[in-house]
Amino acid sequence: MKELLSGNAAIARGAYEAGVTVAAGYPGTPSTEILENFARYPGIYAQWSPNEKVALEVGAGASIAGARVLVTMKHVGVNVAADPLFTLAYTGVNGGLLLVSADDPGMHSSQNEQDNRYFAFMNKIPCLEPADSQEAKDMVALGLEISEKFDTPVMLRVTTRVSHSQSFVEQNQPQPANLRPYVKDPQKYVMVPAHGRTRRVFLEERTARLKEYSESCPYNSIEWADRSVGVITSGISYQYAKEILPQASILKLGLTNPMPQKLIKEFAAGVERLLIIEELEPFLESQIRALGLEVTGKDLLPSYGEFNPLLLAGILAQAGFPVAPAYLPRNVAEKEIAADEIPLPGRPPVMCAGCPHRSVFYVLKKQKLIVTGDIGCYTLGSLSPLGAMDTCICMGASIGTALGMEKANPELSGRTVAVIGDSTFLHSGITGLLDVVYNGGNTTVLILDNRTTAMTGHQHNPATGSTLAGQPAPEVDLEALARAVGVKRVRTVNPMDLSALHKVVKEEVAAPEPSVIVVRRPCALLKTALPAEPVEVDTENCINCGICLNLGCPAISRKEEKAFVTAIQCNGCGLCVQVCNKGALQKRGEKNA
Repeated sequence: MKELLSGNAAIARGAYEAGVTVAAGYPGTPSTEILENFARYPGIYAQWSPNEKVALEVGAGASIAGARVLVTMKHVGVNVAADPLFTLAYTGVNGGLLLVSADDPGMHSSQNEQDNRYFAFMNKIPCLEPADSQEAKDMVALGLEISEKFDTPVMLRVTTRVSHSQSFVEQNQPQPANLRPYVKDPQKYVMVPAHGRTRRVFLEERTARLKEYSESCPYNSIEWADRSVGVITSGISYQYAKEILPQASILKLGLTNPMPQKLIKEFAAGVERLLIIEELEPFLESQIRALGLEVTGKDLLPSYGEFNPLLLAGILAQAGFPVAPAYLPRNVAEKEIAADEIPLPGRPPVMCAGCPHRSVFYVLKKQKLIVTGDIGCYTLGSLSPLGAMDTCICMGASIGTALGMEKANPELSGRTVAVIGDSTFLHSGITGLLDVVYNGGNTTVLILDNRTTAMTGHQHNPATGSTLAGQPAPEVDLEALARAVGVKRVRTVNPMDLSALHKVVKEEVAAPEPSVIVVRRPCALLKTALPAEPVEVDTENCINCGICLNLGCPAISRKEEKAFVTAIQCNGCGLCVQVCNKGALQKRGEKNA
């Protein structure tokens, strides 16, 4: 039976069919839907972990115990999981272990671009790259087989386009989920130096066997056609190559680490001109050039951003490659929008109407504070009109960054606050708070507790009271946790009470010691966050001052020189009512005194 599935849903299906019984991860676009789909299958265990390092460690334990395991994360999550990953390359596995790295070319929802094939290269572990949903599903089973055969973790590297695009997938019955027996083996799993030296030799021997396997891997294959041009490619770039260079011969690499050197040389010898199409870094190209082969690659194609057929066709046509007629510039121009049509206005990202983060940044900007930010919906507090965030580096960095600024310049003490979400705080903010206390910092930390991991689509975390499977779970007491690490000043405030929020922030920033403010209100999009009556504008009182527009609420605009509230967008949070000093904004059915 075939079904239309996204790449992420196909990976989940592949894991179920291949007998995976344990899965762990941390939500991060474009990987999030893998575990959400996998958790729906019967007879399996799936969990959200506090961070990616913990997820991989849970996966390692399950593998050592004999289960087949899936661990999922986005590309920057592998940075967090790198510590156990590098050592797992030494220890190897028992049950198959597949690590999904979902890379994000073009930075659709990420703070950087990175090519995680290099993690596979550095760790000397296999890397598989699917080109569509069917391959995404099938490569899960293959990866687990390789993992068990060669005693190694395996990386399945997907990109946003593969994760979120849909194609038809043949579904099969799941195979029995059999546990391998656990055998105590300290020399294999206890990585003290003496054992590590032995496993280092094993690592090299395994790499040699994997190189030999890569030559016959079924997903490394040549498609002979016109031999004037030969394309070496992988992943989604294969689809682009087939579309814009339909006559070219193609060497499609599904196993990109280690690469099949003999197959590459055979292909290169059979074509007149060799072109490498790969997104991001010259991972394939550098190694192919090292074989002494002359290629065209990043000297022509960009090493940043996401590829698409039009982009590639335009560049390759100018370089004399036989681009499909439909993609020649004159034909493309005929399909473009007529020049006299009015272009659509830009739509920058914005916090939702009723978002509990909006008031925080309004207050922080009003108090002219330096704000070190973090990864989450609240990162939008950096954008106009709020413009109240000074830094955002990576998950959990806000607290350490604030401490570093204060230590470097004491004048910034009492003027700097760190802002971090509840899920992000539990992911990697706790150690930063420990650092502030231990090293005598004076940082004020605002934990924005909106009762969910909102940015990636409302996943549960240890503070929400529920697991991925929807089972009740203990809720972390954020206030008690802050006190437990040594913070004496801990406050809780409702962000929708602007005067109370302003007062608490001002007092805690002025305090000569570390403090934590838990800003608690559910995300406006949660089912538990029921909207109130929308706000209406009293046009007689409105003087068109624009103060309400400074909130950056998408429900508020200006119409006929007056404030205007789009009722269908407004959820009645009442922030605009509080900031308007002319009484021009009021809840429906209420009148301002």
